[in-house]
Amino acid sequence: MVGIIMGSTSDMPVMQSAIDVLKQLGIETEVDIVSAHRTPDKLFDYGKNAHERGIQVIIAGAGGAAHLPGMIASLSPLPVIGVPVKSRNSIDGWDSVLSILQMPGGVPVATVALDGAQNAGILAAQILGASDKEIRDRILTYKEGLKEKVIAGAASLKK
Repeated sequence: MVGIIMGSTSDMPVMQSAIDVLKQLGIETEVDIVSAHRTPDKLFDYGKNAHERGIQVIIAGAGGAAHLPGMIASLSPLPVIGVPVKSRNSIDGWDSVLSILQMPGGVPVATVALDGAQNAGILAAQILGASDKEIRDRILTYKEGLKEKVIAGAASLKK
């Protein structure tokens, strides 16, 4: 199972694409709002206990100062994928990107592109697929579908 958390409901339009791709790949998700700044007790509980609830990978989306992914990574033994979100209080998204990307040694956060929740979902599936052949096979099928879309698009240009 993949835990998908975000700092506020305003992040949901971005994070929905992670939920969608994981659903397409048949991977269960748990979705919650966990604010690093407004609900620190909830953040600590989530980070320390997610693995005990069956979560295997955490995707954490945050805008602005974007402390959520790094704080969760500091507390959890699970891999964390950070999604920088371009929010209304953002400095064109760069504050979020750098806050998630520039983690200190010992506290890794895999970071995807600004608003790149779809890739976060795919990466989470690939992490799970490294030890689960069924998931890996679904990822191979998904990637084959991407290739077919490109080939079909190219063919439509030649008509």
